[in-house]
Amino acid sequence: MKLTIKQKVLFEHLNYVIRGISTKNLIPILNCIKFELKEEGLYLLSTDNELAIKSFIPKKDIEKIDVTGEILISGRYIYDIVRKLTNEVINIEEIIDSQVLITTETSSFKLNCNNVSEFPEIDLEFSKNPILIEENVFKTTINQTIFATSTQESRPVLTGINFKIIDNIMEVTATDSYRLSKKRIILDSKIDDNVDIIIPNRNLSEIIKLMSDEDKKMELHIFANKVIFKMENLIIMTRLINGNYPDTNKLLPNSFELKIKVNLEKFFNALDRASLLTNSEEKNTIKLETKKDIMIISSNIPEIGNVEEKIKISKDNDKEIKISFSSKYMMDAIRTFDSEEIELSFNGEIKPIIINYVDNDDLTQLILPIRTY
Repeated sequence: MKLTIKQKVLFEHLNYVIRGISTKNLIPILNCIKFELKEEGLYLLSTDNELAIKSFIPKKDIEKIDVTGEILISGRYIYDIVRKLTNEVINIEEIIDSQVLITTETSSFKLNCNNVSEFPEIDLEFSKNPILIEENVFKTTINQTIFATSTQESRPVLTGINFKIIDNIMEVTATDSYRLSKKRIILDSKIDDNVDIIIPNRNLSEIIKLMSDEDKKMELHIFANKVIFKMENLIIMTRLINGNYPDTNKLLPNSFELKIKVNLEKFFNALDRASLLTNSEEKNTIKLETKKDIMIISSNIPEIGNVEEKIKISKDNDKEIKISFSSKYMMDAIRTFDSEEIELSFNGEIKPIIINYVDNDDLTQLILPIRTY
């Protein structure tokens, strides 16, 4: 294998595939990146057996292709070498004794290569009927839900995000059993078979880093044990989590005793200030109380002091509410909204708090209260 390529072009694509390498992997071969040079261009592939990333550099973006072929190089070393080279042309050539020579006008590196045949075969074939969705919509959806996934490996299904698709409605749900986040998306077309899968939060976190903020369409190819994301010059495969996701719709009430509209920015800032006098040992507990058209947010640490914040609100009836919750969970939840006002819905002091946009329920956040009295 022998080619000449600009540092900027190669590093951009190494930046993609390096995310497919796990720093915790004990299998040396999975710490490598596979270079596959063909007449049409250069393919880069990495995997940790749970996530696989394949990037393609077309021939037009390569300065020169001399000899096609395959090599397997330590991912971290090739990444760091290319990263620290200045923006110039790089020559990469496979030489004898299973080594690769990387040179510029002023630098020269030799790296040992691994046996390509030992690299796992990754099936990246596509399905016949992919689901189409804009990259920016998918990325926003994951950012609005992933924070609510669990970090406890004792319940593996809760460490992922649940995707359900019926007809043209995609419902995306995350929960750690103390809070819940649910987003509904309307797809451009209906699907033939219903989808109910769980994608690991760790993999999704890496995948969305590779997505643009533009409305470019990408393809989702869904299989029994994996999902393949196909974007421009980039293919990502993630394994799925086995198991049944809990029926979270049972947690969402159809009616409420009280609904409150509040300015999002003022509410967030009040929570932020009140959280200064909370502590993690007591779950960052804050109290919320209404008195007519005023919301009172308070917290205290007996040995330090207390704080009280007041915000103007509007209610749908004359009922009052007194409830406690985690300020961290509430701030995480309302941070996902991008409107001037949000709506808080209540069914008493021991029932979940529901947060929505004022004019639609496409995004729903749920927080369990904390009993303090």
